Amino acid sequence: MSGLFEYFAQHQDHLLYTIAGICLVLELSVLGMSGPLLFLALSCMLTGLMVTLGVISGWELEVLSVGVLAALSAALLWKPLRKFQNSGGGRDTSSDMIGKVLPVTQRITRDQGKVAYSGIDWQARLDAAYTEPVAVGSRAHVVAVEGALLLVKPE
Repeated sequence: MSGLFEYFAQHQDHLLYTIAGICLVLELSVLGMSGPLLFLALSCMLTGLMVTLGVISGWELEVLSVGVLAALSAALLWKPLRKFQNSGGGRDTSSDMIGKVLPVTQRITRDQGKVAYSGIDWQARLDAAYTEPVAVGSRAHVVAVEGALLLVKPE
């Protein structure tokens, strides 16, 4: 074990690459790309590269470099990565009712309403993007399902 410590003491760039790899594996497998370890991995990789190229030396500068680069990468990449992570992944398939067009049995507003499906009256309300009520006898398009509540839009 002391041989490993001696190796990393002599090859600090390899230690930084190892830390970067471990952080990246943990980020991808455990945290699901939520961010914090990704920034640390990126900063360790860049600092390791600077150590390899001889730009910086000494553990004090290396630790400072990792901290500054992690903060900079977080500041620069947080919003774009969050936007990418929250972007729609395509059509919602969480329920087989999404996409169905159903008859309205009780006027649908943003607060209440009902649609018929498979012989049952289901609670429904307008999706947040719509304000105009859907009249009885019309048809409504299911855009989302929240438990037993259907969010619909006018057809």
